[in-house]
Amino acid sequence: MTNDPTAHAGPGTLPDPARLRRHVEFLATGPRSRLRAPAAMERAETYVRDELSGAGWLVRRRPFDARWQLGSTDRHGHRALALKPRLHRRLRGANLIASLPGSGAGPVVVVGAHLDSVSGSPGADDNASGVAVVLETARLLAMAPVPPRVVLAVLDMEELGLIGARQAARELDRDAGVRGMICLESVGYFSDAPGTQRLPVGFEKLFPEASAATRADGHRGDFTLVVHRRSSSAAAETWRRAAAAAPTALPGLLLRDPRPDGPLGLLIGLAVPPANHLGRSDHAPFWNRGIPALMLTDTANFRNPHYHRSTDVPETLDYDRLASVAAATAVTAVSWPDAGPGPPVR
Repeated sequence: MTNDPTAHAGPGTLPDPARLRRHVEFLATGPRSRLRAPAAMERAETYVRDELSGAGWLVRRRPFDARWQLGSTDRHGHRALALKPRLHRRLRGANLIASLPGSGAGPVVVVGAHLDSVSGSPGADDNASGVAVVLETARLLAMAPVPPRVVLAVLDMEELGLIGARQAARELDRDAGVRGMICLESVGYFSDAPGTQRLPVGFEKLFPEASAATRADGHRGDFTLVVHRRSSSAAAETWRRAAAAAPTALPGLLLRDPRPDGPLGLLIGLAVPPANHLGRSDHAPFWNRGIPALMLTDTANFRNPHYHRSTDVPETLDYDRLASVAAATAVTAVSWPDAGPGPPVR
């Protein structure tokens, strides 16, 4: 039996670039933030909830009240998360968690993306693109003949230091158990021009094979980076193959984080700064709890000149390739493989 959720559906069931664009255009009219732009955040949350419910998903709003959280500032700028630390006394937010009726009990695969943006940026790529893929994945999975044990998570306060994802990882792991997690982080910006893909400082020494592959391609930003660990190597390969087979073939560059899952991996990252870039989104709290996870990304500030700026607008994204991201994500979510040796580091 095929694991493609569109295989049993009728016409129009492939990922729809026009639908993805509509989602991004609605969400990215301006900054979205529980603290700095609460009305826009509420508008975006209502839209997401209505879209998920309309696709047949049961949506729960899970508020949280987090105190004394070490995180980051959400001020706009072209700097990386790790360079903007801040201690938050109290943060009140909410995640949206959705499941399909009849999906049954047992551990789930989580597909997640953060809804908030930094101040001063409409956040089309970061991260309306990721939320749009979650919504399109919802539509595709709802057509599966048997409802898959997949949970969709639209997460709050990523830009403040993965606050919503920390709450979601703990709650979902406690409630049903989590087999794996797919994080969509800035997945819509691509460029075929040479020299558009940059690498973090120290990256070539730490990841020589991935660096060599990027160099051989002329440093073009024409791929999705699939960040994984040993525990999610097989899932990363599943995603890569599905993206290559999508209507618009999309290369996936696999990059294995050598750190182990769990608290030890977090501590090692403090000693090896280049590795911290691999944990800069909502998959990291799942890794820290020992849960296999992937991060899908266009590499954000290492490719996109509009990252965290007012120019991160819907017109800059590639919706055909974004549809391929959605197709591969849906396939991987319903066929999450058991941990295994997987592919080599790339």
